[in-house]
Amino acid sequence: MEYTEIVTEAISTLTVNKLRTGLATLGIVIGIGSVIALISLGQASAQAIQSQIQSLGSNLLTVQPSGQNQGGVRGAAGGGTTLTLEDAEAIQKSSQITTINKVSPEYSSRTQVTTGRTNTNTQVIGVTPVYAEIRKVQMDLGNFINEAQINSMAKVAVLGPTVVENLFGENANPIGQTIRISGQTFTIIGVTASRGGTGFQNQDDIVWVPISTAQKQLFGASHVTSIALEAKSADVMVDAQNQVGYLLLARHKLSDPADKDFSIFNQQDLLNTVNQTTGTFTTLLAGVAAISLLVGGIGIMNIMLVTVTERTREIGLRKALGAKKKVIITQFLVESIILTFVGGIIGTGVGILASYIISSFTSFPFVISPDSIILAFAVSAAIGILFGWYPAQKAANLQPIEALRYE
Repeated sequence: MEYTEIVTEAISTLTVNKLRTGLATLGIVIGIGSVIALISLGQASAQAIQSQIQSLGSNLLTVQPSGQNQGGVRGAAGGGTTLTLEDAEAIQKSSQITTINKVSPEYSSRTQVTTGRTNTNTQVIGVTPVYAEIRKVQMDLGNFINEAQINSMAKVAVLGPTVVENLFGENANPIGQTIRISGQTFTIIGVTASRGGTGFQNQDDIVWVPISTAQKQLFGASHVTSIALEAKSADVMVDAQNQVGYLLLARHKLSDPADKDFSIFNQQDLLNTVNQTTGTFTTLLAGVAAISLLVGGIGIMNIMLVTVTERTREIGLRKALGAKKKVIITQFLVESIILTFVGGIIGTGVGILASYIISSFTSFPFVISPDSIILAFAVSAAIGILFGWYPAQKAANLQPIEALRYE
């Protein structure tokens, strides 16, 4: 029997009972669709987080204080008060530092910001003008913090668009209006352009003030919470870490690097960590979705076993007329593969549609991996062969005489 004839007969057999065929295919559709949609969700979330990290600046190094050793326990990074403005100035001016372009000392704290009867709890960051250059901040309205305002400890503020919406409503122009930060009145001089941030270090939900004002008038601090550094290129990031590290060790009079009271974070290290975490998350999601594929495969095997039982007399007649065992096996395998292949095509469409709907209702990009589609079809074919093999073997092993007697 020619393969084209086998395929034609398989399709004809499957269309005899459309409802049963449809239900058998449904398990594969749900399984394939789930795998593609969840892999897409994992990859989209990874891209969204990566874009937010990269929007913080390019070739970025961040120096944060670390807690001092106390009783053999070291405090968490960012929990100390060991970095100062003088450290930032030393990094900028030192002849030993040849790999750094720009230096931005920062003082950050969360606090309540109010205007009239509205309020919001947000992040307030004391900065210098170079912050906007390192962090790639673009202005939508007004101007960013300037040097004169730092020198005079001016009570001026630049708002992110989320803060503006929370305090003044959508599409408001707050330039010239006032807000109160920790009970002190500040005049709004600018609004930054939206960077589309949500959740992870939302760059739209920030209030910026002069660093001198933040330290001396708002929070009463003499230290900085971090120092952002822009390396000259991605190739010198490691050298920049070493140069800055040795300079700070010398300034803090520490001879052993193990006793350092600061930490230097490389943006690429953070991206690698995020990629590893989201990769594990995506694999876990795909594994959960793959369970429905297993269920769908078992469903197809059950349907094929029922088909073998229903067609016992037909199989006996064909074998009596000389049909070879190979032809019988091929016939039932083709039927099983057609079920899973059609389910794979429909499931791929369902998965792509689900991914598009998810991206439409979230801030995640629409991402479809060609690998996930290829994997879907490969898995479909494998399920068709794997779960169709036993029914096909059972049909092929039927004895002609017993099959013809079957009622």
